[in-house]
Amino acid sequence: MRTGIPGELHPDQVGLDRNGLTPHHRGALMRTGIIGTGRIGSTLARILVASGHPVVLANATGPRSLAPLLAELGPEAAAAHPVEAAGQADLLVLMVPFADVRGLLPPHVVQDKVLVDATNAFGGPGTPADLGGRGSSELVAEWYPGARVVKSLNTMHFETLAVAGTASGRTASERLAHYTAGDDTKAKEIVAGIITDLGFAPVDTGPLHSGGNLQQPGGPLFNRSLTEAQALAWI
Repeated sequence: MRTGIPGELHPDQVGLDRNGLTPHHRGALMRTGIIGTGRIGSTLARILVASGHPVVLANATGPRSLAPLLAELGPEAAAAHPVEAAGQADLLVLMVPFADVRGLLPPHVVQDKVLVDATNAFGGPGTPADLGGRGSSELVAEWYPGARVVKSLNTMHFETLAVAGTASGRTASERLAHYTAGDDTKAKEIVAGIITDLGFAPVDTGPLHSGGNLQQPGGPLFNRSLTEAQALAWI
């Protein structure tokens, strides 16, 4: 396992209790659903399971295609179709291409559920999509009006995500930042608890519009490896 942390790498696309009262400093163990099991989604599944969080995974090709990954992850991982995964999960993370988000799920299956938008909207290779001044997560919230949408987990390359949270010798002040943006304070606290469990520093960038725009492609926090202090100083 490498110990170095890459700098500016380009992403591929990239604690909940039942009352939403999880403390900021620690995420309660929950089942996290991940829709999208490419390199970034698979990496997230690995580090969640390693931190003690069970996962349910889904992709476009069906549960059978996930058998090798499930064998690697062990009994804390399960596979399902996207709608089933959404129903079984306490918190759901979207790690599919942004163009696939609309219509991916019936809105009722994410009603009142924390929905992490970890997608990135590109109009072409390396080119941010023109969304008419709106944030991509604002559109996700519009498509899933009952969900508690948080923009997070979209700014870091999968190789950094895999090792940075557990890098040996890293002090608390050297933890790399993962960001949260949203209009639901409790939902952001829930996601921040998970980020802490994974060994990263949660940094709140604000509401879904302004904070989400900071994180998405073309924004100043996208594809930047910053410590918590660096991120807070910049914000």
